[in-house]
Amino acid sequence: MKLTRRKVIQGGASATLSAALTQPVWAQTTLQADDRTLNTLSDGNLVLPKSFAFGGTPPEGADELLARYGITGDSMTPDCNVTLLHSGDRTILFDVGAGQEFMPSAGKLLDAFDTLGVDIFDVTDVVFTHAHPDHLWGVRDDFGDLMFPDATYHMGRAEWDYWTDPDTVSTIDEGRVTFAVGAQSRLEMLAEQINLFEDDQEILPGVLSRMTPGHTPGHMAFEVQMGSESIMILGDSIVNHHIAFEKPAWLSGSDQDPELGVQTRLGLLDQLSTSQMRLIGFHLPGGGLGRAERRGDGFVFVGEET
Repeated sequence: MKLTRRKVIQGGASATLSAALTQPVWAQTTLQADDRTLNTLSDGNLVLPKSFAFGGTPPEGADELLARYGITGDSMTPDCNVTLLHSGDRTILFDVGAGQEFMPSAGKLLDAFDTLGVDIFDVTDVVFTHAHPDHLWGVRDDFGDLMFPDATYHMGRAEWDYWTDPDTVSTIDEGRVTFAVGAQSRLEMLAEQINLFEDDQEILPGVLSRMTPGHTPGHMAFEVQMGSESIMILGDSIVNHHIAFEKPAWLSGSDQDPELGVQTRLGLLDQLSTSQMRLIGFHLPGGGLGRAERRGDGFVFVGEET
């Protein structure tokens, strides 16, 4: 497998590629194997209160842990990495980013498309890890139409059933009502083009579903075959490169079911660190590609560097 890392600067009609640039608009990682090319593309970043990571009083030592990763203020700015897979005659997009209605620091995916020379009509399949705004809301363009009109859309049945249930808006916690309303309005648009699938199913050639609940009720990760090895696309099942790795048993305020999220996270990190399978995390730094390694009683994210 060939691995290259490029720093991409968008400049009007042209783009300058240089590994030496220190302030890129986004980081792009490319993997190639056989007839498959996998890119991670930035949709920008989120701006979240630091308390979002805990959902309440931070555990003892949390501030010190975050400070070691350069997070000392009241907010965090996690990257948003969308994965694009070219495989034969298919162009497969894993999640679609936030679009223009969530927050101004995100919704940059089409800039990345322009740099790669990818058109929205090239996308044959869109695969969702889950239906949170930064993963789903980019499915609709500025005119309220589908951003990828020719695509077939794929979502785990449990995730689809949860967000399309009319009762979800009234039963979800107050801070996530906007998530539920936004998900329902967008998923309604996909009803004629949706393919629903279950856990442990090959939803597309060389793409295997993996149920990873907790962050949302039906969250899915995906194992993508690349030559002789697989890459795990995590979505938000491991949501950051600091607390989630070093203290995976800590409850996360970003998980809808925090205790189930812990079980999922521990299981994934054990598997990934043991097998040394490459992973791509939606909110991990530097394009999101790397590996998990055991470190003491926790783990550490080791990003791919070339």
